[in-house]
Amino acid sequence: MNRTYLDALQLGMVAGMRSMMAPAFISHKLAQFHPTLPASSKLGFLTSPTTARVLKLLAGGELLGDKVPGAPDRTVAPQFAGRVLAGAMSGAAFSKAEGQSVSYGALVGGVGAVVGTLFFFHARQWLTHEQKLPDSVVAIAEDAIAIGTSWQIMKQLPAPQTT
Repeated sequence: MNRTYLDALQLGMVAGMRSMMAPAFISHKLAQFHPTLPASSKLGFLTSPTTARVLKLLAGGELLGDKVPGAPDRTVAPQFAGRVLAGAMSGAAFSKAEGQSVSYGALVGGVGAVVGTLFFFHARQWLTHEQKLPDSVVAIAEDAIAIGTSWQIMKQLPAPQTT
């Protein structure tokens, strides 16, 4: 598998953990270093500094909202679909920035979101219910994984060459 698509898959998994995290990171990177890269595509809005700021605020809000008792499960239809869309969009944008197929990037990003959503939902359930770990501790660990993974992937996305 091409490294780009592996990274797109991982971004999708991040979206499965925290739906706004992957779009926030990719938009931040595109707005800083690729401001015109996908301008001709439907992903052009991700290159806007305003979009990057809004997505970062949403991602921060999601980090806080996840700790609130009674927050909806990530596996219910609207949340699940939102995570898959966020993963597909992030994978597509990353692939476009890498000069690879947007369609394949969207596909693997969406698949990554499905895997991330289900895996981390069940892992969190197991850790909190079976292992009796506090939910807030598990949630913060999941936040750290999502942030760290996103950070590492974005470090690999090079700035465009200037001539």
